[in-house]
Amino acid sequence: MSVPTQSSEAPHRAGFACFVGRPNAGKSTLTNALVGQKVAITSNRPQTTRHTVRGIVHRPEAQLILVDTPGLHKPRTLLGERLNDVVRTTWAEVDVIGFCLPADQKLGPGDRFIAKELAGIKKTPKVAVVTKTDLVDSKTLAEQLIAIDQLSKELGFEWAEIVPVSAVGGKQVQLVADLLIPLLPEGPALYPEGDLTDEPEQVMVAELIREAALEGVRDELPHSIAVVVEEMLPREDRPADRPLLDIHANVYIERPSQKGIIIGPKGKRLKEVGMKSRKHIEALLGTPVFLDLHVKVAKDWQRDPKQLRKLGF
Repeated sequence: MSVPTQSSEAPHRAGFACFVGRPNAGKSTLTNALVGQKVAITSNRPQTTRHTVRGIVHRPEAQLILVDTPGLHKPRTLLGERLNDVVRTTWAEVDVIGFCLPADQKLGPGDRFIAKELAGIKKTPKVAVVTKTDLVDSKTLAEQLIAIDQLSKELGFEWAEIVPVSAVGGKQVQLVADLLIPLLPEGPALYPEGDLTDEPEQVMVAELIREAALEGVRDELPHSIAVVVEEMLPREDRPADRPLLDIHANVYIERPSQKGIIIGPKGKRLKEVGMKSRKHIEALLGTPVFLDLHVKVAKDWQRDPKQLRKLGF
């Protein structure tokens, strides 16, 4: 005997969405707000995201997998070119694209450059996400919404939705998910319940260290820092109720002169980086950590294909 199915139940949806936008448009902050915890590194420095970090939003009726891409920009180095390639490949593979445009900055050539690229991707629905709405008044926001609507008309495509959001203020964050989910294909969940990201732990640990190393450092450093976790091993001879994870990591910079900036007077700066990142790493992994950090010089690594490979790009 067949059980009658309830037709009122909406089909389960699962798929990939990515946020694009020029550097520092609020993509990582929004990813973290949607997932409900830190999975993408955030920094007020542009271009800090280098890996495609996936955050996973679990809902009873859907699973939304967020792919975070680096900001698209006019490349000046080999690293820059590789990052742009990563972005374009990602766009071609996702189910829906969210274009992040900050409410507090007028549309510029960078936004037009990206919108033009998006106009060329015909099949994928595009949602305009107006970020950082907590920084502007309602008149400025209204002007920005009109300008964004105008932009798509000029380029001959239509936004599936335009949604204002403040990830920092927590305003309309869930609405972003509500609007993206119907644009996903029907299908079962792709990741187990409880997974928040499929980024390997070592990569996430390296990102947390790099984020701490970037904080409060003078402007000449952001792109010169790369972090490689050499090993992560549980400490032997520890009782089961008091585990300790040993993490050995190298912070790479491009020039010997930058070493002092990272290490700081009497090693104070590096110690702070260690303490700050250890706190985040312990929260992420749920276990006490012993963190061993070393600063090394990898000369001009951003321009050298061999070093880029070694550092994971």
